[in-house]
Amino acid sequence: MNTMAGTRVGGMWGAIVSYIKDFKVLKETKSEYWGIQVINFVDCTIYFALLSVAAVFLSQDLGMDDKNAGYVVTIFTSATTIFLFVSGMVTDWLGIRKSLYWAMGALLLLRMGLALIGLVDTIPYRGIIAGIIFFLMAPFMAMIITIFQAANRRFTNGRSRSAGFNLWYLFMNVGAAAGGFMIDIIRKWLELPNAYIFVVGVGCGIVSLIATFLMIKDESQMADPDEKLEETKPSAEVKPRKGPFQIAREVMIEPVFWRLMALILLLVGVRAVFAYMYLLMPKYWLRVIGPDAAFGTLEAINPIIIVVGLFLFIPFASKYDTYKMLIYGAVISAFSMLVLIMPWRMFSGDIAIAHYSMAVICLVILSIGEIIWSPKLSEYTAAVAPEGQEGTYLGISMIPWFLAKTLVSVFSGHMLIQWAPEGIGERMQAGAVSFWDSPSAMWLVLSIPAILGPIVALTLRGWFTKGVKLDKKGEDTKK
Repeated sequence: MNTMAGTRVGGMWGAIVSYIKDFKVLKETKSEYWGIQVINFVDCTIYFALLSVAAVFLSQDLGMDDKNAGYVVTIFTSATTIFLFVSGMVTDWLGIRKSLYWAMGALLLLRMGLALIGLVDTIPYRGIIAGIIFFLMAPFMAMIITIFQAANRRFTNGRSRSAGFNLWYLFMNVGAAAGGFMIDIIRKWLELPNAYIFVVGVGCGIVSLIATFLMIKDESQMADPDEKLEETKPSAEVKPRKGPFQIAREVMIEPVFWRLMALILLLVGVRAVFAYMYLLMPKYWLRVIGPDAAFGTLEAINPIIIVVGLFLFIPFASKYDTYKMLIYGAVISAFSMLVLIMPWRMFSGDIAIAHYSMAVICLVILSIGEIIWSPKLSEYTAAVAPEGQEGTYLGISMIPWFLAKTLVSVFSGHMLIQWAPEGIGERMQAGAVSFWDSPSAMWLVLSIPAILGPIVALTLRGWFTKGVKLDKKGEDTKK
């Protein structure tokens, strides 16, 4: 038994070492790739901080009620998703360098506007102006997303591309963690208003523009010999490209596509939990823990665990059945919500300590599940898509998530007013709140679709995996 356990540990450690060594190929990249990663880290730091503090800023600094603050965040996040449909074309038209100048320059000015209306309380109609600014930020946020995707491909070759995207994802999560810590440094340590987060955002925009000027010079595709050989094939061998409408028609008549859509709908409740992290949890924590709640640090738990998990789990994740990992991971993430439903006095007699404990346990479980299921959803989507239609499947598969995120955003303020209004913490501490009037009821309602969806998907495994290459050896799994 000891030998077997040692072999498993040795295999796991070898996989991790091999995963880290894969990054060595990035020494082949040019300064442009590293410039993008500098911008990626800086931009993600302010983006995730902005996303986490947006609803709090709108209410605490500008005086909006929960409903209107939720509507503004809805406009921002939903518009960003909508603009993704055209931002790629704009990026291709302008090029990476010009796109960065436009996007970062515009975001710098808009963040400056948010900081100004947050710090100068004599400006009239501050709430309306903030709503307009958040909407104007959406197309440029969409541009940033497509710029990163295009640049990561442009500035890596066939050998370094996988490692390049992995490192980009690492930097993104490190930036997200830094953004969470930054919130608490500004709010708790420096005791400054939320508006100063946008002041830092202006500085981040300046750093990004400087990095663009100094490090993004050559936009040509980096290629290795194999890629060049592919590019020099005789034109007779190149198949004519299908138009987007022709591809869409072909996709819509495929039974496998509708099975994919059904699975994604079942998992929407799990994906929505990540929307709760910035729509509901910051205000929920501030109201049950207290106005000094370190919600930024709590928000940083998820990206920190993701970074660690990338090293501990992903190197050997391919050894396991894709569909099972997808569903089991989703179940783990969904069950994280149950922690928030439990009576808080089980954790401590002090309501603040109890909810800090509940939050940490919930976020750890949620993040472990995400590490397992999130990459597998993309893998499943790519596996079921017919050759040449992978991008279409991946794009259309985002529609249910977009609709769910929009609905959650719209109703987030209403849910807070119903179950987590101002003063709820003091009344809970005094024992003057029934279960159905407490935040626990909110988490119960939201957990039901999150838990039931993966269970149904597991029950219908044979139907969802019919004729799809999903086992760990890549052989057909026809059922």
